[in-house]
Amino acid sequence: MKRLLLVSTLGLLGWTRVASAQTVRGVDEFGAYGPSTTRDGSPQSAAVEIRFGAYNPRVDNSVPNGTPYADTFGNKTRFMVGLEGDWQALRIPHLGTLGPGLGWGYTRASGLARLTSDPDQISDETTSLTIMPIYLVAVLRADVFPREFGIPIVPYAKLGMGTALWSSSDGGETAHAGDVKGTGLSFGPQYALGGMFLLDILDRQTARDADVSLGINHSYVFGEWYGSELDAFGSNKRMNVGANTWVVGLAIEF
Repeated sequence: MKRLLLVSTLGLLGWTRVASAQTVRGVDEFGAYGPSTTRDGSPQSAAVEIRFGAYNPRVDNSVPNGTPYADTFGNKTRFMVGLEGDWQALRIPHLGTLGPGLGWGYTRASGLARLTSDPDQISDETTSLTIMPIYLVAVLRADVFPREFGIPIVPYAKLGMGTALWSSSDGGETAHAGDVKGTGLSFGPQYALGGMFLLDILDRQTARDADVSLGINHSYVFGEWYGSELDAFGSNKRMNVGANTWVVGLAIEF
C-alpha cells in the first residue's frame, strides 16, 4: 500500500513537472507570446507609439492660383514628430486586435517672407507655418503571425478622421491679411498602412523581464505609409494641410 502511494505521488509530481515544462517551453520558443491571461504574460489591452516622419503639407493644392507654400518655404522636406495611443478593445481570434487610436503630431516650416507690394522680392522678415495634426482612427493589428506562426512581423491598417490646427506668423506674431487672422482648422479622412517588427526576438529574456516587472508585453519598430486629406472634403474654403508621407517609430504594447 505504501509502495502504491509512493508510486502514485511520484507519478503526480512527474505529470505536474511535465505540464509546467510544456508551458515554459512555449514561452521559451515564442518569447512572451501566449494567451494574455496566463501566468506567462501580463494582460494586454493597449499600445503606444512614438512617431517621426517627413511632412510636406499640400497647401498649394488648396489655392486656385500660384504656389504660395513652395514660394515661401521652398521644396525642402520638413519633418513631423508625434505620439499615438491605441486601445486594443477587441481581440479577433486567429487575426489580431481592433480598437480606436488617438494621435497627435507637430511640424513647423519657416522661411523669409515676400514683400506684399512686390511678391517677387524677399524681405528680411521670417515667416512660419505651424501645423498640429490630430486624428481618431480605428486600428487593426494582425499579430497572428508572431502569435501562431513565430514570424516577427505585424501588419496593420488605420482608418478614420483627422483634423489639424494651423497658424502662420510673421516676425513672431500671428499673421493677418486684412481682418483675416492667420489661423485655422482643417479636417478630413485619415488612413495608414504599415508593418511592425517584433523586437522581443532579439533578447527574449529581457522581453520576459519587462513583461513581469513593467507590464510591457511587446516592443516593436515600425514603418508606415500615412495619408491625410485635410481639405474639408474638397472645400475651397479650407487650407489643405494634410500630407501623404512615411512615418517610422517605436511602439510598445502593455
